[in-house]
Amino acid sequence: MTELHYDVRGAGPVLLIIPGGAGHPMGFEPLADALTGRFTVVTYDPLGLAHGRLGEPVGDQRVEEWSDGAHRVLERVLPDGESACVLGTSSGGVAALDLLARHPERLRHVVAHEPPCVTVLPDGAPQQAKFGEVYGTYRAAGLQAAAVRMGAVLAEQEAEETVEGQPLTQEEELKTPMALFLAHVLRQFTSYTPDLDALAASGARLTLAAGSASRGQLLFRTAEFIADRTGSRFLEFPGGHIGVVQHPVAYAERLADVVAG
Repeated sequence: MTELHYDVRGAGPVLLIIPGGAGHPMGFEPLADALTGRFTVVTYDPLGLAHGRLGEPVGDQRVEEWSDGAHRVLERVLPDGESACVLGTSSGGVAALDLLARHPERLRHVVAHEPPCVTVLPDGAPQQAKFGEVYGTYRAAGLQAAAVRMGAVLAEQEAEETVEGQPLTQEEELKTPMALFLAHVLRQFTSYTPDLDALAASGARLTLAAGSASRGQLLFRTAEFIADRTGSRFLEFPGGHIGVVQHPVAYAERLADVVAG
């Protein structure tokens, strides 16, 4: 069984955080600090990248493996008879949706922030194919070129000419969380289709979130669409796709209000 990597801080009801990208919790410390007065904050690190495994081999990731790991973490940290709240952002939001669909029994509320489950959209197939193009750009021209193309995809704009660059070596890739995301998470998680019927059955416990600065962008409308299809709440949070890092204190206040309600 895969080793679990997570950190616990604070006191109060359990709030599990599943970060986006390749699951590295970099930049989440200010958010966790802002929440520790009201919650026992458990930050899950699916690949152990912040726990000594950065630089070790990584294979293609599966949403179900991340959510199963999150479920096992909750089984370890939850006191008997208690339930947890969950925040998942970006790829972590995809895992949070799967966690609620497949392991709802000890979840009180789940907030999924801009999960890139674009296959649910009416134009989902071409949107998902664009993420495949981001992957191809990364393999051909490296991180900067892929980031430019990714920005165009999220903004639903035509991509500019490809930025020239060099592919990363295997050693460089294994030491770079963003590269691991592009190589082993992006295509797998954007091609995941959530179980909308199962989520609808738990709709009262689910909030789809998007950053107010993401209005008009792909993942804003994806979150709106999933909320509409599942009868869940849709709420705006401070900042954009990475609002949790951009505005951690304001984001924490918004999150605390949502899960308390």
